[in-house]
Amino acid sequence: MARGWLDSGRRVTLVLGSREGPLAAEIPEGIDLIELGDARYSALLSLATHVRAAQPDLIFCAGNHYSGIAAATRLRLGRKCPPIVAKVSNALVRPELSPGAAWRYRRWLRLHPRFLDHVVAMTPAMAAEAVAEMGMPADRVSVIANPPASGIAEAAPVAIPEGRYLIGVGRLEPQKRWERLLAALPRLADQEIRLLLLGEGGARAELEAQVAALGLGDRVTMPGHAGDPLPAIRGAAVAVLTSDYEGVPGVLREALSVGTPVVSTESSVAVREIVHAPALGTVIDREDADGLVAALNHWLGPDAKRPEPVVTGGDPIAEYLALFDRIVSQRTK
Repeated sequence: MARGWLDSGRRVTLVLGSREGPLAAEIPEGIDLIELGDARYSALLSLATHVRAAQPDLIFCAGNHYSGIAAATRLRLGRKCPPIVAKVSNALVRPELSPGAAWRYRRWLRLHPRFLDHVVAMTPAMAAEAVAEMGMPADRVSVIANPPASGIAEAAPVAIPEGRYLIGVGRLEPQKRWERLLAALPRLADQEIRLLLLGEGGARAELEAQVAALGLGDRVTMPGHAGDPLPAIRGAAVAVLTSDYEGVPGVLREALSVGTPVVSTESSVAVREIVHAPALGTVIDREDADGLVAALNHWLGPDAKRPEPVVTGGDPIAEYLALFDRIVSQRTK
């Protein structure tokens, strides 16, 4: 989105811990970059200092993972803090949490209307969840989808497995529960099907150990982060998401945009908005291991038909800018 805002003639300042990493090539030219030199979350607590120096009209918090930084910035700057708009990027209902942790999470969410001026959700169901769980007034919540995925010409190509393959795209972290997909692989009717798992993270060692224990070394490939996963998604028989929780899983939209069917856990209220027809894929309960196997067998079967590519409309770049302008205008009146 930053590239689109720059192309629209806006000044965009990006504050980040480090520009090193797999997404470095996606930082657009022309952006004002403030690099903190420290990739720890706590480094972002200095945001208020940089806001004072840059004097932006508005702060955009790109996901609710960072809303703690937004709260700290509001607290430090007080009345001098610019309006803060935050996007809901992850689930606001977390069934995997213990009762105590879930209670604390709900209490934290209820504080958000005090330091956020506006919330952007990517689907109507996520917007309703923000109203219900955060207590955000409905007139302070907007629905704006992410821009559609597009190919990245300069990205290194992904090595595609020989023959048919499943694909998973996402961080190798406990939230994604990739062990569910690995456990399903030996149970599938097609014992030649391979799995391409794109992403990187702290659960790599555990997943590699599971691959070895299941004897799947010749069927599973985990090459790490992919700069442009779309070609690999297009070539897959099925795109699979096995997460405990998500916001609005972009990989499902990416898969459907290129005509690849999906199998997903019901990890977000947005999943059934995306997979809204049986012809697009199958949604299963989080802990339904048999259902995961059955769904994959269905889409790998000889009678399964790939869906027509799903084309999304709208102009998210312009919609965001219109929202930003409205909020800034309201503040200056």
